Amino acid sequence: MKRDIADLAGGALLAAIGAFVAVYAVAHYDIGTLRRMGPGFFPALLGGVLAVLGLVIALPAWARGAAPVHIVWKDAAAVLAAILVFAAGLERGGLVLVTASAVLIASIAAPDRRIGWRFVLAAVVTALSVLIFHFGLRMTVPMWPA
Repeated sequence: MKRDIADLAGGALLAAIGAFVAVYAVAHYDIGTLRRMGPGFFPALLGGVLAVLGLVIALPAWARGAAPVHIVWKDAAAVLAAILVFAAGLERGGLVLVTASAVLIASIAAPDRRIGWRFVLAAVVTALSVLIFHFGLRMTVPMWPA
């Protein structure tokens, strides 16, 4: 019987990462109590939740059959390139320029080939990023190129 390898591997990876984060947080940070949480409480909680969600994905996939997995390399490369552009360019390019560029690059993977919605999507995501990270969270990332 062929198993659903994509969900099985993805769920197992999520469970492993979550378990590692939870164990690391418990071993290296003070957990505290519910009334007075320590610095390790939230990472341990999130790691545990991630591990449980990974198991929720992986366990049903063990019994489920699946079709063969086909990776669309062009789409995967577009998304990876968008992540790399954002990570490498944030300090030099500023939040506005790099976010818009990353969204435009990632939208190459979308099946809709019209260009207008890509610019609208880039504008909306960029505006939300500026509102959330610059004004809401007051992060100290540059808004524009230096």
